[in-house]
Formats: sequence, C-alpha cells, structure tokens
Amino acid sequence: MKLLILGGTRFLGRHLVEAAQARGHVITLFNRGLSNPNLYPDVEHLRGDRDGDLSALEGRRWDAVIDPSGYVPRIVRASAQLLADAVEHYTFISSISVYPDATIHNLDETAEVARLDDETTEDVAAAYGGLKALCEQAAEAALPGRVLNVRAGLIVGPHDPTDRFTYWPVRVALGGDVLAPGMPERQVQFIDARDLADWIIHMIETLRPGTYNATGPADRLTMGDTLEACRATTGSNATFTWVSDDFLLENEVTPFTEMPLWVPEAYNGLLSVNIEKALAAGLAFRPLADTIRDTLAWNATRDEEFSNKGLRLRGGMMLEREAELLAKWRKRR
Repeated sequence: MKLLILGGTRFLGRHLVEAAQARGHVITLFNRGLSNPNLYPDVEHLRGDRDGDLSALEGRRWDAVIDPSGYVPRIVRASAQLLADAVEHYTFISSISVYPDATIHNLDETAEVARLDDETTEDVAAAYGGLKALCEQAAEAALPGRVLNVRAGLIVGPHDPTDRFTYWPVRVALGGDVLAPGMPERQVQFIDARDLADWIIHMIETLRPGTYNATGPADRLTMGDTLEACRATTGSNATFTWVSDDFLLENEVTPFTEMPLWVPEAYNGLLSVNIEKALAAGLAFRPLADTIRDTLAWNATRDEEFSNKGLRLRGGMMLEREAELLAKWRKRR
C-alpha cells in the first residue's frame, strides 16, 4: 500500500513509519521539516504546513493517510477535505481524553464525548479533549464511513517526548526509597507506541473504519505491578513507600506530570477504559519488561539534559522534591 503520514518524525509517527516499512508499504511523509528532518532518507518527504500550505499534497493519490498530528478541528478539516478524493481511508489519532467524566470506569466507545461551549477555540491546552472530539467529527464529515478514529491512552516507550512513563523505569533503576503514589492496587493503563503502531497498520491494511479505545494491557494492570516490573527488569534495590492521594494533593503534587501515571482514585476512570473492541480487532501487547528495558536503553542515548543523572526528565519528580515529601510523610505517620 501507499501510505501518507502527516508528521512521522517525532514519537508515534516514527513508529508508524517503521511498522509500515516492516510490512512492505511505501511511505510518504508530509511535514514542515522541523523535527528530526534527517530521519528516513529512503522515504519521500513532502514539505508544507498543515496550517495554511497543503499544496504539496495536491494532485497526488495514496491508499490511506494517517494523521497523528491533528489537534485543531479547522486544521484537520482542511487536510481531510483535501485528501477525501485522494485516499480510500483516513486514520485519525485521537485520545481517550475525549471522555469528559474521569470518574467513570470501563468507558467504551459509545460513551458521551466532551462538548465545548466555544467550538471556535484553538486553545489545545485548555480544551484538549473537546478539540480532539471535534477533530474526529471533522474527519468523519469529510470521509464518511472511511475514518478510523483511534482513541489512544497514554503512549509510552522509546522516543516519548513527555517522559510520563520513562520516569518510572529511570527512577526505579536508581534504587533507594521510591515515593509510590496512591494505592498499589490502583489500575493503570498505557500502550507501547510500537504495539499501537503495529495494530494501526494492521487496521489500515483492511481499510477498517470505526472508533476504538486503544490502550493496554489486555489484562488488568496495577501501579504496584508496574513498579514491581520496573524493579525486576532493572535488578535495582528500590523499595516503595506508598503515600496517599490526600497527602499528594495537600502538597500540590501535579497528577500525571510531576507524578506520572497517578491521578487521585476518584478520577482514575481514564486509566481504566474498556478496550474489548480493539482486542477483538487484534490489538496485542509485548511484555511490559520489554517496554521497560527498551525505554531505559533509549533514555541512555539522550542528551545530558535528559539523562537519568539527577533525574532531569521532562516529566516526573526531582530527587530533592521526592526526598522532602518522603521525610514529611514519615513525620506525619
């Protein structure tokens, strides 16, 4: 198949390129050439800007397009309308953040999505979920019955620019007393970008439309399981001190960023969504130990700013802050 990827050189996009190449597909990338422009010299690169200059896409045809870089409905609408007669199938990478009520567990694809009072806003930080829902609708309006909407959960693994999972393998590998958030039996969900990419390419090969929650794993995973897997995989001497949601909130610990994979239990619905539909469609997962090991190996190749020395990552808690909170927790008890 001839596949067009809008982006393709940062995180999920690059795994999509590699998954498609491994299955013999011909790839074209369309982007501004700003992120990792020297990646994939054997792939056709078209230069342009989704926000105003799609001219490089005009007069071309592909079997399918993958859109992992759409956040604003106006911009998604423009590319989807332009490509409606140039492709058979459009994959839009959405998010489980389209579900507005994080207190509900086991949400499936029929659940209500977020609605914005002002649908003209383009403030992605403030209206991320609602904008993603409108992007889904824009793609479907342009290519009715030909859109695969992938509502991804937390995407993790090598090349993750957020470190919202990387923090845990790196921190546990350092050893010592580790601040562990909430209850060890609290459910968590995430998906290795490579597993997500493999499944998306599989879905595209059959031009499968529809909306799917895509996170993992197949069986229930807890925060305790995750940290124990990090310890076993790294062989570290880490011990875990579990601190309560209330304590973390009282000390203004920011969920999911300063404390990755943690939100208070009352709002943990988006880490326990229903993925039965995607599982039935072939979504599969590599062992968690492989994700941990490969994430650590990739992290070791990064610039000094983002190495594990002092835990200078884009996400997670600095070691000094962690030590202060642990000392405070022990005094409280």
